[in-house]
Amino acid sequence: MKQASPFPTVPIFGIPFSKLDFKDTVAYLTEAVESGRPHQVITANPIMVMAALEKPAYKQMMLGADIIVPDGTGIVWAASKGGEPVAERVTGFDLVHELFRAGEMKRWRFYLLGTTPEVIQAAAERLQMQYPAAIVAGYRDGFFGPEQDQEVIADIRKAEPHILLVARGAETQEPWIARYKEDLGVPLMMGVGGTFDIVSGKSKRAPKLVQKMRMEWLYRLLREPTRFKRMLALPKFAVKVLREKENVTK
Repeated sequence: MKQASPFPTVPIFGIPFSKLDFKDTVAYLTEAVESGRPHQVITANPIMVMAALEKPAYKQMMLGADIIVPDGTGIVWAASKGGEPVAERVTGFDLVHELFRAGEMKRWRFYLLGTTPEVIQAAAERLQMQYPAAIVAGYRDGFFGPEQDQEVIADIRKAEPHILLVARGAETQEPWIARYKEDLGVPLMMGVGGTFDIVSGKSKRAPKLVQKMRMEWLYRLLREPTRFKRMLALPKFAVKVLREKENVTK
């Protein structure tokens, strides 16, 4: 049975989101790395919450994580509407950079997994240049099937990273980490979505003004129209929050 959370949380339709601010989240993750025990971090958004409501197995996977942080602005909004606000939005992109900064001081080892061979190589090279005292101990693309899982796990274990960052899409990366959490044995494992695309220069992050207006989702949709079907979950989430305002955080 999973132990009670060591930090305050707020349930958004049954998914327990951390109420820690960015600074305290980094402090928690630093302790997790230094504990040496495997921890899974999920940087979640409304699309993932809707997936959890529609798929019991996905919800169980999320409930097994050690910490779920409010990456999406919609989560921050929903918590506020439910009367139990979180401290602030905590994005996976910002966490990656803050972990690398800490990694410079502590000489942490990182392993990057996911996206295309070109993007992951470029992301690894840029992160190593930006944070030269941190160690990119290994990387590989995310194009592998279940029959190669053990090979990938062996390669990660050989690299002995303190932190594993995985970018294989929310439908794949979080369940993959959860399934192999103990086999991987990495102190901190986190799905990072499109972070490597931005780090590598393939994509651009939304401008600060767009982020403040909470319109980052629209910026990404305009740049990547193929995301349209997946983003249909956003209005569904908004309607659900408004209709069930009294029960959002119950």
